[in-house]
Amino acid sequence: MFARLVELGGFGVEAALTLTRNGLLGPVPPAALARVVEAYRHFHVTPAAGVAIAAARWPDRTAVVDEAGSLTFAELDARAAGLAAELRRRHAVGPGRTVAVMWPNDRGFPLAIAAVSRLGADLLLLNTGLAGPRLRELLTREGVDVLIAAPDLPPVEFDGPRVGDLDLLAAAGLATGSAVEPPRRPGRLVLLTSGTTGTPKGAPRRLSLAELAEPFVSMLATVPLRGGEPMLIAPPLFHGLGLLWYGAALVLGCPVVLLRGGFDARAVLDALAVERAAALVAVPVMLRRLLARPPRRLPDLRVVVSGGSALPPGLAAAFMDAYGEVLYNLYGSTEAGWAALATPAELRAAPGTVGRPPRGATVRVAGPDGAEQPPGEVGRVLVSGGLTFTGAADGLLPTGDLGHRGPDGLLFIDGRDDDMIVSGGENVFPQEVEDLLAGWPGVADVAVLGVPDEEFGQRLAAYVVPDQDAPPSADDLRKAVKAELAAYKVPREVVFVESLPRNQTGKIDRLSLLDQLAG
Repeated sequence: MFARLVELGGFGVEAALTLTRNGLLGPVPPAALARVVEAYRHFHVTPAAGVAIAAARWPDRTAVVDEAGSLTFAELDARAAGLAAELRRRHAVGPGRTVAVMWPNDRGFPLAIAAVSRLGADLLLLNTGLAGPRLRELLTREGVDVLIAAPDLPPVEFDGPRVGDLDLLAAAGLATGSAVEPPRRPGRLVLLTSGTTGTPKGAPRRLSLAELAEPFVSMLATVPLRGGEPMLIAPPLFHGLGLLWYGAALVLGCPVVLLRGGFDARAVLDALAVERAAALVAVPVMLRRLLARPPRRLPDLRVVVSGGSALPPGLAAAFMDAYGEVLYNLYGSTEAGWAALATPAELRAAPGTVGRPPRGATVRVAGPDGAEQPPGEVGRVLVSGGLTFTGAADGLLPTGDLGHRGPDGLLFIDGRDDDMIVSGGENVFPQEVEDLLAGWPGVADVAVLGVPDEEFGQRLAAYVVPDQDAPPSADDLRKAVKAELAAYKVPREVVFVESLPRNQTGKIDRLSLLDQLAG
């Protein structure tokens, strides 16, 4: 790593200062340093390398905390080695094979992905909510050879072997002392897109240290995380947001607190207090549920990262009012990785912003001719950088989002390109209307869709989950939109519903909502 910092010149100095401040650069015993170098040489930039390096540097430090207790980095690394040996022996897992992991947030997930990446196999991360024909189609399309799935998940129609008892296999591998030859090159990591507007698709990555160095150091320079501080990751680890911060936790040697099952605001607040967590990773709907409970005194909590879906401006302000200037808004996607990050100060000054790109990444707001749009003009958001998946054309990847820049260069996302509603010849971005209504008293949740209209082509319809204690009226909501935005952005229909379908990363599942409405 020191040699790489020297190669980076001026950035190397900035990186050295940042990593020293975060507790990463410091004296390392020669024997531990040799194991770090060996782990990187064998496993490259993979979960296996992250666990092995952490085990070399901090063997007795806690790696994972879950309902079953805790594991140190040394214990996690040893179990991963044992599991890898059994996967090789029983199922011939190795280069050229694809292993899917379908596991909730507990120690089984980091154990499985470290073991698979030790073997050089391609690693496909599956949403634990997938089932039935859709799951079978995906397993076939992605060429999955072995499925690692939690035993308590529903049965899966799969022709290959399904592995479930990871502790037993890991123990068997350790007992036999089977050594696995390190792969010549790392396998690919394949993440699935969210699938809220269609069938999930695989986004493959094979990362290198050179590609990751600048964006990672930029993140650490912006977000005040320190090595060894506990981090609670609430979103699923199979999603890009959860996986990104799990990777950061590995590099920093941070204990990761994992809560299995659906999001429980009380359980999260309890865990933050008991584990004295310094960081929380969440999606906006989780922050909203935390605010629905009385605020807790959490003196150790210094960083809350929101991502996965749009953060309404009113929610950002309300959360910081309750818990202090700790909120960071991360913008990215499965395909694009991390593209921008807003600090608490930027969120206060410009509510709704997603901030600026990290060093080493590029974000362009492109007009119809592909040129950069001037401030205030909406265009397609294109990104490039070390976390962008393989397959980006000309170095820039369309995110599918539309956005604009403010006069000071801050980035704002106006909505999805395919969500844009054309009503009577006027373009309306539903996110703008959703953000306004979400901050209105009595609105617990809201989604705005375009529905067919004979006269206007499309008309806006707002589906609102009311606060049962003080529900708003449809007229109040229409008047609010007309006063703040424009007459053509006023929903012609306001429908009150009990709940809105969201996927496990907190995004509105618009296809499911349309299916419910059609039914």
